[in-house]
Amino acid sequence: MNRNRRAYVIGLTGQSGAGKTTVSRVFAEEGFAIIDADIISRQVMEKGQPCLTELAEAFGREIIHEDGSLDRKLLGSIVFSDREKLRQLDGICYPYIIYRIIRRIEELSAEGYGLILLDAPTLFESNADDLCDLIISVTADEDIRLERIIRRDNISADAAKKRFQSQYSESFFVSHSDFVIKNNKTSVILTAKAREVADKIKEYYDAKIPAET
Repeated sequence: MNRNRRAYVIGLTGQSGAGKTTVSRVFAEEGFAIIDADIISRQVMEKGQPCLTELAEAFGREIIHEDGSLDRKLLGSIVFSDREKLRQLDGICYPYIIYRIIRRIEELSAEGYGLILLDAPTLFESNADDLCDLIISVTADEDIRLERIIRRDNISADAAKKRFQSQYSESFFVSHSDFVIKNNKTSVILTAKAREVADKIKEYYDAKIPAET
């Protein structure tokens, strides 16, 4: 790939419990570099990070464990039951997250990657969609997502529903995405759909990415 240009960035987002993890894995297998915004969000809130200091000032020192790390469960219980506090949390964290995402895009582009998948549950909320050339959303019916979330995260139905309430509707994702992958069936079918979308994107951009000379 040409190391003098920015890689094309494909945003991956969608509803909780819809199946983004499987889609991201397929794109990695298809040769896309992966940026996981969840990992970055955890990194910016690690012990000693300035973001964590701001969070403690905003939500109280009780959200910090004795060892200086973040009590994620307590913070979650605070923000997921109060929209205003969730917006406050986002306003603190997103600038740190976006900065690291931009740096990572630059690094991967310099390494010669032509296609990057930005896996970001809050792609639109953080305005990270502005960094993307295309956007993929993964959706599923609420009852199916609810069952998956309860099983995956070992939380109550009420807690899962509170999480859903803080997110955009399926119609929003459909109207703001270039590709929508519906995942109401098996993981095998989801994998096939994801591979089909990955192949279409690679075919489209292969003609646009100049070979390295």
